[in-house]
Amino acid sequence: MSKPLPSFANPHTLMVQGTTSDAGKSILVTALCRILARHKIGVAPFKPQNMALNSAVTQEGGEIGRAQAVQAEACYLPSSTDMNPILLKPNTDIGAQVIVNGKAIGNMDAQTYHAYKPELLKEVVAAHGRLQDRYQVVMVEGAGSPAEINLREHDIANMGFAEEADCPVIIVADIDRGGVFAHLLGTYELLSETEQQRVVGFVINRFRGDIKLLESGLDWLEERSGVPVLAVIPYIHNLHIEAEDAINLDQELSAEDSYRQLKVVVPAYPRMSNHTDFDVLRLHPQVDLQFVKDITLFKGADLIVLPGSKNVRGDLQWLKDEGWQAAIQRHLRLGGKLLGVCGGYQMLGQQLHDPEGIESKPGSSNGLGLLDMETTLTGNKTLRNVEGSSCATALFGADAMAVKGYEIHAGVSQGAALEQPLFTLKHSDEVDAAPFSEGSINADKTVFGSYVHGLFDQPQLLQKLLDWAGLQGHEEFDYPAFREQQIDRLADEVEAVMPLSMLQRLLRLDSE
Repeated sequence: MSKPLPSFANPHTLMVQGTTSDAGKSILVTALCRILARHKIGVAPFKPQNMALNSAVTQEGGEIGRAQAVQAEACYLPSSTDMNPILLKPNTDIGAQVIVNGKAIGNMDAQTYHAYKPELLKEVVAAHGRLQDRYQVVMVEGAGSPAEINLREHDIANMGFAEEADCPVIIVADIDRGGVFAHLLGTYELLSETEQQRVVGFVINRFRGDIKLLESGLDWLEERSGVPVLAVIPYIHNLHIEAEDAINLDQELSAEDSYRQLKVVVPAYPRMSNHTDFDVLRLHPQVDLQFVKDITLFKGADLIVLPGSKNVRGDLQWLKDEGWQAAIQRHLRLGGKLLGVCGGYQMLGQQLHDPEGIESKPGSSNGLGLLDMETTLTGNKTLRNVEGSSCATALFGADAMAVKGYEIHAGVSQGAALEQPLFTLKHSDEVDAAPFSEGSINADKTVFGSYVHGLFDQPQLLQKLLDWAGLQGHEEFDYPAFREQQIDRLADEVEAVMPLSMLQRLLRLDSE
C-alpha cells in the first residue's frame, strides 16, 4: 500500500464490489463495519440496490435487505431504509416487486426496471447523502459483479454508483471457488479507465493453506494490474453470518452432532423468502434441519415448517404439484407437527385470494385446508416490528412469555381459526400502539401459523416450540448472543489481515 491513493470527492465512503455473486461482499462489509464501530468510528452500511428475498423491517417501518440489517447490527445501529434504498424481490423469473425507500411501488419486468434506473439513481444518491450527514464513514456493498457488460448502462449497483458518488472501490474474490487471479484481473480489465482508477485494492477471501504458496501469484497480480492486494482473508470454519439470499448450507457437522434428536424439514419452494428465520433451528445442537426441494428426498420428520414466500399462490401450487400436500397430510396422520410462517401461514388456510394480481396473476387458490381461515392479498403491505407475549396456554404454558419479531406480508387473514391466537402483540415502534391478537393453532394442537418473523430467536420461546415438536431434554441455545459472537469472530479474523491503520488510510481518516 505504498502507492499514493487517488483523490476522491467522497473518500470517507468505501465501496466493496465483487468478482461474482457470493464472492464475500456482504461478509467483508459486515466485518469492516464491526472493526470501525468497535474502534469508536461512526459507520453505517449502504447497498444502493439489493435483489433478495430475505428482508427486514426498519425502525421507521420500511423494508430493506436482510444483509443490511445484519450490517447495521455490526455497526451497533438500528436499521434504516437509507441503508438500502432499492430492494428487488423476485416473484417470477423475469420480474420483481420494486421497493423504494422501504415501500413497494409495484411489480416490474426486467426491461421496464432497467429503463427506470436513472430515476432510481436520484433516490440512491439522496439516501447515501443522508447517511454521510449522520456518520463519519459509509461502507458500501455492490451487487453481483461490475463486469456484467450487459448491465453497465444505467448501472446503480456497482461502478455506476461509485462514479456518481466519486468514492474508492475494493474488489473481493472468493479463492475457494478457484480461478481467483482470473476473476480479479478479468474483472479489473473489463472496467473502463475511469472505473479502474478508483480501484484501490483487491481482497482475496476464504483462503486455506500455506500463504507462502500464494505469494508469487499475488506479486504477479499486483505487477500486471498495478493494484495492491490489500489482504488475504483466511477460510473461517463454521462461521455463521445470516445469508443475504441463497441458502447457506456450509455448516460443518462433527461426529458429536450424530445425537441430534429432532428432525425438521423445510420445503424449499421456488420463491421461498426469509429462510434466515430457521437459522436458529439449523444451528441448534439438538436439531437436524434440512431444506428439501425434491419430495423424493423427504424421509419423514418430527416437524415440517412452511416458510415465507414472495409468490404464495405460485409456491402453494408448486407444493401440490410436487406431492408435498399429500406428504404433509401423511406426516400429520403419523403424529408429526406443522408450522407455517408468513406466506406458509397463509397456505394453511382454506383459500388464498389475489384479486388485484399483487404477487401473480389475479385469481384464487384452495389452500391446504388445515386452518379455518382465508387470506386476501392487498396492495397495502404490512411492515412492522412487534412485541408482546404469548397467550396460547395449551402450547406455551400458563406463564406468558415475551415475544419479539417483525411482520412483512401482503394480505389479511380472516376466519374462525383466528379465535385461537398464539400471541398478544403491539407495534413496538409506536408508543401508543393498540394491542392485537396474532397467529392461530388448530384444535388438536398439531398445526400452528404466525405472520411474525424472528419468533424463535428468543431462547424461552424456542424451547417451548421444540418441546411441542417433540424434543426431549432441551439444551438452551441463545441465538442472538451466538449471532453477536459470530460477528465479532469475523471482525477479529479480518482485522488481523486488514488492520485499523489500513482502513484509516483507505478512508483518509489517518490525516484527521
